[in-house]
Amino acid sequence: MDDDTMDLNERAASERDIELEMASMFGGREPTHEMAQVLDMLQSLHGKPLQELDAAEARRQPTPMDAVRKLLEVRDENSDPEDVGSIENRTIDGPAGDIDIRIYKPASALEGKVLPVALYVHGGGWVIADIDTYDRSARAICTAAHCIVVATEYRHGPEHRFPAAHDDVYAAYRWTLDNAADLNGDPALVAVVGESAGANMAANVCIRARDEGTRQPVYQVLIYPVAGYDFDTASYREMTRAIPLNTPMMRWFFDNYLHSEADGQSPIINLDDADLSGLAPVTIVSAELDPLRSEGEALARQFQSAGVATEQRTYNGVTHEFFGMGDVLQEAEDALLFAASGLLRAFGKE
Repeated sequence: MDDDTMDLNERAASERDIELEMASMFGGREPTHEMAQVLDMLQSLHGKPLQELDAAEARRQPTPMDAVRKLLEVRDENSDPEDVGSIENRTIDGPAGDIDIRIYKPASALEGKVLPVALYVHGGGWVIADIDTYDRSARAICTAAHCIVVATEYRHGPEHRFPAAHDDVYAAYRWTLDNAADLNGDPALVAVVGESAGANMAANVCIRARDEGTRQPVYQVLIYPVAGYDFDTASYREMTRAIPLNTPMMRWFFDNYLHSEADGQSPIINLDDADLSGLAPVTIVSAELDPLRSEGEALARQFQSAGVATEQRTYNGVTHEFFGMGDVLQEAEDALLFAASGLLRAFGKE
């Protein structure tokens, strides 16, 4: 056996060892080869477990998107995010002060075309992360759904507890409706898209709009939504050691945002207890290796029972946060196209 063949065999054996080690984190379920590479890179960045930190230190830890960028650099591939037509940062009025937003426009918006609009709400468990962390997701939606994207910030816990973030996101939605035309957008074609805690808030935008008589979004995309406060679901039991999100981390997020366990039983958090009737059609994206998988799948059934047009897919072999990893994961590209297809239908483009 020549040296090159030995090197290839050793590399393959090492990669398989990594995948088997990863499987032990996910209740025996295995990540895809590409997902395992991202997770291995994330571990190499030596982040500390969030549940052992205070919020300020947790916000300084490396993120899955940091691991994606590093992996692309190691491969000597372009790590820059995809281009869009234009990006503008603004500040809008919120219920308790200024809210930062970022407006992404595809190139066609610069040609004077009036386009649909999507309000994008990032994740982070209401405690960590920001628009920058989820920049790749916002860009990807802008391009794939051919729409203007308004990405919004919101107040974080523990400095600002429940329902502060929810109130800010709803204010950003109202601003988007009122100002869509000034953005060269169509105020009759405004959707909401959210990831994780952001997906919970996107769903609540629809609920609150219905209850307050505000224009309902034309569509909602909920990507691995926080939809309950039950730590005894199948996926919570399986994902006690998972990365980048696990059961202890979810408890930590709730502890830093909610005032008490009673807040967790509120229909705002526990969407299973919410009235979902009369809401916009919905696409739900779930990840197999995610403590939120079970509640996302259950939420899809709840929407269907409420008579809401619902599409849901669970992507196998990938973890929480996979959606923005289209540069390295085929599953992320597939999920993006799935999400965009619903938006395009609602926008009358498909």
